[in-house]
Amino acid sequence: ISLAYLASLFPGAWAIKFGALSILFRQTNVIWMIFFAANGAIAYVQDLSLSDCLSDENSEPTDKSRTEVSDRDSKVSALGLRRRRTNHPISERGVVSGSTKSHTSFTEELFDIGFKIWNSKCKVLITFAPFAIVLVAFGAFIIWNGGIVLGAKEAHVVSPHFAQLLYFGLVSATALLPWHFTPGRVSDLFHWCRKNKTFSSLAMLIALGLSFVAVHLFSIAHPYLLADNRHYTFYIWRKVIQARWMMKYILIPLYVYSWFSVINILGKSQPRVWVVSFVFSVALVLVPAPLVEFRYYTIPLVILVLNSPVIGNGKLLALGSAYAAVDLFTLAMFLFRPFHWGHEPGTQRFMW
Repeated sequence: ISLAYLASLFPGAWAIKFGALSILFRQTNVIWMIFFAANGAIAYVQDLSLSDCLSDENSEPTDKSRTEVSDRDSKVSALGLRRRRTNHPISERGVVSGSTKSHTSFTEELFDIGFKIWNSKCKVLITFAPFAIVLVAFGAFIIWNGGIVLGAKEAHVVSPHFAQLLYFGLVSATALLPWHFTPGRVSDLFHWCRKNKTFSSLAMLIALGLSFVAVHLFSIAHPYLLADNRHYTFYIWRKVIQARWMMKYILIPLYVYSWFSVINILGKSQPRVWVVSFVFSVALVLVPAPLVEFRYYTIPLVILVLNSPVIGNGKLLALGSAYAAVDLFTLAMFLFRPFHWGHEPGTQRFMW
């Protein structure tokens, strides 16, 4: 799926090929394929719009227009990865290079994109038709299979596991600690909230309320989570989330802060439509999954990293050292701390 994301930043059919291949490994990858296609279509129509503007303004190319076109073409994609400098986001002007004006609201941005897509609907349909073919084939598979799940369908029933979305926010922010949990970051977020006091206060109240509902009514303890003490999620659930009856509620402010920080950072380098579609895609992937599994978080976490600012070498080294320490601990526990179940023969080992 990472190759599909990379390929989606360039012209050609490789994104469709890699995306279709990724679905064979995990069916929910179809959500990310739709995410790439949708944002690719937005980038495509905005590039068309910019080209039309340049053509209208300059019947013969001037040095300035040549520079603008060259600058636009040198960028990998309107929604893509770019060469970034330390402590700078992916783009300081917004990643949609084809956007010739800034939008004052999400609604205005949405209508502008919808208008551009409608005006170029034939070109968009032709360019992105291969994605539709893959989606139709996937729909046929679901009908034939009787659902999206392969294997033990009864153990992976679709559930309204809204708390899973909160877990991802905290886990991803913790995994990217130098981005989200530093005094400077807390100060930046605080100043942003003060600058947008009315909006941020309302958003905070809504987020806290929805998070309380998600934690209180939609925290699902899957039988696998409760029964299998080989996995670290078993201990996180028992020793942290369920340590006391109030613990899951105490974590709510951390969940909300994590998501605010994630959205704020993404909003510095991506248009609001991209950020909303990313959050929506994460929800579509994680909420229906009743089992808490860190591997479900891998793809959205990678996308989040690729669209976050580059940090300094010192912080990067510290983060890499922390990851290495976690890996060494995991290997040591797996190799040197085996245990046995009384009800089942064989050696058991700790794992993620």
